[in-house]
This record gives sequence, C-alpha cells and structure tokens, in this order.
Amino acid sequence: MDEQKAARAGRRRPAQLTPLQRALGLLTRREHSRRELSRKLSSRGVDAADVRSAVDRLADEGWQSDTRFAEALVRCRASGGYGPLRIKAELSTHGLDREAIAMAMATFDGDWTETACDLVRRRFGPGRQIDQAQRRKIADFLVRRGFDATAIRAASRLEPDDWDGVA
Repeated sequence: MDEQKAARAGRRRPAQLTPLQRALGLLTRREHSRRELSRKLSSRGVDAADVRSAVDRLADEGWQSDTRFAEALVRCRASGGYGPLRIKAELSTHGLDREAIAMAMATFDGDWTETACDLVRRRFGPGRQIDQAQRRKIADFLVRRGFDATAIRAASRLEPDDWDGVA
C-alpha cells in the first residue's frame, strides 16, 4: 500500500546506494571532515572497509578536503559570533591535527577583539548603564562564545560613548 502511495505521488524508492554515492550525497549538502563523513557512513550501516575506501577515493579526487572543511567552519562560526577558542575546540572534535587547525584559523582575516566588541554591541544594545553586574554578564557571555581574555577584557570595558552607531 505504501508503495502505491509513493508511486501515485510520482516518487520511486531509490535503488540501494553504494557507500561512495552516500558519501557524495552528504558532501553535496555541505563540507565534512574525514572523521565526520566516516562516522555518518558507519552509522548508516556501511562496512568499515567500504567506508575507508569511499572516503579515501573522495579525498583523492578532491571531493572531500579537511582543509576546505576547516576553513568553511572557521568562516561560518566566526560570522556566527563565536570566538577562536570555541572554534579551535570544535575543529579538534572533527579529527584535525594542530597544524591543520592553525592553518584554518590563520584564514580568518578579522580581529577577534573587534568581533567580540561588535557582538557585545549587538547583543546588549546601546544606551545602557554598564555597571559591574553588566560587565560580568558580558564577560560570561563572551567566555561561553569562546573568546580569549584580551577580547573579553576589551569588550566588557566598552563605555557608552563606544556604542555610537549601533541602533
């Protein structure tokens, strides 16, 4: 009965996909690290040898790249208001080594302190009196976002005059 409904809706059940096709399908949606791609294929019941073979082939042919993945993740997280400590930690969970993480972080062309200050301006808005409790709230927020002590210190010490131009 379900097959009849699917046929009426103009959909057919896809033929069994190969591990390579599954991996490529994942990569067409977004970049994945080798570790993440391998984990996803394994969780879908693909044999470990087939997973290695598919991921190796895609990497050899340029479809999968840990470097490209890391650079995309840095851009995405930085534009989302996350700091370098959090981004580095996330990159390490994807199986990237220190050198790859350092190279990806070097692609960020902004200033982490200015990013933290802009985030505080947007998040906490202009015209507020900044007392000790507010400074603590700002610092806690930036720690959770993964900014370092220098950026936190600068952003939590913004004076109301520094909020100009923020609507």
